[in-house]
Amino acid sequence: MNLKGKTVLVTGADGFIGSHLTEQLLEEGCNVKAFIYYNSFGSWGWLDTIDSKIQSQIEIIAGDIRDPFAVKSAIKEVDIVFHLAALIAIPYSYVAPSSYVETNINGTLNILQAARDFNLEKVIITSTSEVYGTAQFVPITEAHPKQAQSPYSATKIAADSISESFYKSFNLPVTIVRPFNTYGPRQSNRAIIPTIITQLLSGSEQIKLGDTTPTRDLLFVIDSVNGFIEAAKSDNLIGSEVNIATGSEISVGELASKIISLINPNASIVSDEIRIRPEASEVFRLLGSNEKLKNNSNWRQKYSLDQGLSKTIEWFKNPLNLVKYKSDQYGV
Repeated sequence: MNLKGKTVLVTGADGFIGSHLTEQLLEEGCNVKAFIYYNSFGSWGWLDTIDSKIQSQIEIIAGDIRDPFAVKSAIKEVDIVFHLAALIAIPYSYVAPSSYVETNINGTLNILQAARDFNLEKVIITSTSEVYGTAQFVPITEAHPKQAQSPYSATKIAADSISESFYKSFNLPVTIVRPFNTYGPRQSNRAIIPTIITQLLSGSEQIKLGDTTPTRDLLFVIDSVNGFIEAAKSDNLIGSEVNIATGSEISVGELASKIISLINPNASIVSDEIRIRPEASEVFRLLGSNEKLKNNSNWRQKYSLDQGLSKTIEWFKNPLNLVKYKSDQYGV
């Protein structure tokens, strides 16, 4: 499928990955509608920070993914929907699990039902590598068992299942895209890389982290959004789950040491109890297979970890960006 000229809706367009995807879809020649979370501040999230010429090309729709009427109104006259709106912070899912059910499960159901009503050409649902839990085998393929090791991952497993059911029950053209550990400019401070970078750039020489032994498959955000786009172009992936991954892993401790060496080699790592997940909830190993995506689309990884970290650190060094982060607080 050629995306040029298609009208697309991006839910969660105000967020980290969603804002990058919105920009890239404009580069693809799409007519882009951005569904953002309504708030009384009039904030468009990260879309407020992009170039005004790009911003002017986007139709902004403020609403709530939990509201089926708002969702149906937004999807009207759309060809493709990229559904990214979700609650994603794992620690906060321990605190407020019901909000994750309402947003991640019911929100996804609202998207699927509206897409069915309007007979959309493609529905791209965002999953997460967290649905796999700790790897039972590596590289993790799409056939890996699902393990609900947190309320967050449980709701994403449920959202994936209801999406699959709409494909099987109603022939809705759904593709479930499963990015692994995406990082890059605009990522929130609850994620490991911004946590390390912002502490270092704020002058701290004791970097507070939780467990440093888990491994992660780290994917630069541009590679992630290109995965979304290439998956949408591929008719072979309709009705499928597909990983976006690098096929490599690095431990949190090794990652922290790498970033420390790039910013302040004198800094050290200290354990912060509050940042440690319950043991049975921790995902200790993530290493994804990208063979299905590569075999069924034109996607290829473009950024190495070193290249991605360099671009990410450069972005955080801008005082206008760094000031948005509270490095002294643990972000859940």
